Amino acid sequence: MAHKTAARPVSRHMTANIRIAPRWALIALGVLVLQAAILWWMGRVPICTCGTVKLWHGVVNSSENSQHISDWYSFSHIIHGFIFYALLRFLFPRMPLGPRLVLALGIEASWEILENTDMIINRYRAATISLDHFGDSILNSVSDALMMALGFFMAARLPVWSVIALAVIFEIGTAYMIRDNLALNIVMLLWPLDAIREWQSNL
Repeated sequence: MAHKTAARPVSRHMTANIRIAPRWALIALGVLVLQAAILWWMGRVPICTCGTVKLWHGVVNSSENSQHISDWYSFSHIIHGFIFYALLRFLFPRMPLGPRLVLALGIEASWEILENTDMIINRYRAATISLDHFGDSILNSVSDALMMALGFFMAARLPVWSVIALAVIFEIGTAYMIRDNLALNIVMLLWPLDAIREWQSNL
């Protein structure tokens, strides 16, 4: 007689892995509110000064880039979520998902605040092709943090191979469409290369 193999409760197990306790969800929301408040204090505009709010803005070399809900750089922030999930899982393997999410949001929010200081804005304008970059709107900055959270949850839910594949697709896709991506952005901020700048300027 053939033995029946008990079905594994995969869906229930996976759902439990991405469940966030209410208190950690509230703390995560608090991080986003604090991020927005600090950006407001820094003088960042709430929405695009054009007076409209777009779900997507795909023109990189324009004053409206990084002003709306999403753009080509949203994919880089999703990859941030992939990276933060992997890093925090490695460093704190027994920590529940909620505290790890809050830590990831804290890192992302800190970067968003630093990114919108005059020092980094001027660095973007001097070292990259983003001559029309004057910083993010608060809407865009908070949306970037939410994109990171989306990537974080995707990494918690999906198989490792698919997360890696998505990251590669995002990087290749944005490099093809706008000649920029997360890797190139890091290179041009830390060690600007004339060859890359010239290639990007010919878009």
